[in-house]
Amino acid sequence: MQAIVQNRFGGPEVLEVAWTDRPRPLPGEVLVRVHACGVNPVDAAVRSGEYPLLGEPPFGVGWDLSGVVEEAGPGARYAVGEEVYGMPFFPRAATAYAEYVAAPSRQLARKPASLDHVHAAALPLASLTAWQGLVDIARVKAGDRVLIHRAAGGVGHLAVQIAKAHGARVTALASPSRHAFLRGLGADELIDYRTVDFTDAVRDMDIVFDSTEQGERSLGVLRPGGVLISILEDGDALRAAAEKRGVRFAVISVEPDYASLERIAELADTGAVRPYVEASYPLADAAEAHIALETGRVQGKLVLTVGPRSAAGGAHGARTSADPAPLQAPPP
Repeated sequence: MQAIVQNRFGGPEVLEVAWTDRPRPLPGEVLVRVHACGVNPVDAAVRSGEYPLLGEPPFGVGWDLSGVVEEAGPGARYAVGEEVYGMPFFPRAATAYAEYVAAPSRQLARKPASLDHVHAAALPLASLTAWQGLVDIARVKAGDRVLIHRAAGGVGHLAVQIAKAHGARVTALASPSRHAFLRGLGADELIDYRTVDFTDAVRDMDIVFDSTEQGERSLGVLRPGGVLISILEDGDALRAAAEKRGVRFAVISVEPDYASLERIAELADTGAVRPYVEASYPLADAAEAHIALETGRVQGKLVLTVGPRSAAGGAHGARTSADPAPLQAPPP
């Protein structure tokens, strides 16, 4: 099969198309014929060596996937032909930028029926990060006031929708060009973080969801007993500052969770959660996708397509950067 691999740390140019052995599913696993795979900031951090999660290269990056079960090992939860999505193995290697991935079936869920593979592949890591922070840790509920940093990003735009689906009132921090987009997702209050200091603009928040390393400043906008969820920061100093203010602090390290993916799929199928895909790229152009990702201006998500391009209609009218190039013939 073809997969994207890297033999050294570096920029996007280190991502190469290679021929590798097609995996075989073990008992309890399924072999997924990948139709699309999501591109996340952690992929770029691992690729560059900034976050050496997988040790030294060579390895393949990527975790998010959506596809069809090609083979099922004994005891697997899914049958051949079922559509599934997920982010298997994280934080260990999944090598999801590939034609096939073998994964434990309990780390995958049935794909939302209302979404094509492109949009389903945009969900797992970002939506689980938001879900595990807002729902599992913060216990978001109707009437809660929630502040979301970087609200138009991959995790942020899903956090807005998950909070709204639970009845919360959402304040979103984003540049003005993103405000109409976020209003369409249900955000109640919009703040231009570039011209307004959020610590002056909001007070008495029940939950702050932070993906921008603004943890210490965010503590000051929480009500007593409120909770700060961070996906980037941790440390004794921040925990001590939270305790001194009478608020909770928790860091989220996302993990595979089929039960939560099933609940997210239900929300997607009711229209309460809709992933936005700014652009899709063919698998062979993974480096181009990483270049776009590292501009820092991506709204929503980027996705790689594998094989014939999945329909890209769906949530917010995703556009594609290019149709996938045909797969190369295998080497002799």
